[in-house]
Amino acid sequence: MTEPPVKQQTTNAFYGQAVASFAISLGAVAVGIGYLDASAWVRGFLAIAVLYLTTSAFTLSKVIRDRQEVDQIVSRVDQARVDRLLAEHDPFAKP
Repeated sequence: MTEPPVKQQTTNAFYGQAVASFAISLGAVAVGIGYLDASAWVRGFLAIAVLYLTTSAFTLSKVIRDRQEVDQIVSRVDQARVDRLLAEHDPFAKP
């Protein structure tokens, strides 16, 4: 039979860098909107747009991850079926 695939796990450094990058970029945009020379309505609209973009990016990444996990499960089930057929097949058996 085949061995199960190695579970890939990110390092703490990669996780920390991703969180820090997200926090810095969101903070920079917030400061930029705060200092923008525009009316409060324009700054409010931009702030809401950034929040909407952020939440939709999180949703998109979750959907992509979920689809990838489903594909891996289906692939493993198909591989198990093939392994079972190969294990049961006797090429020297008389028909």
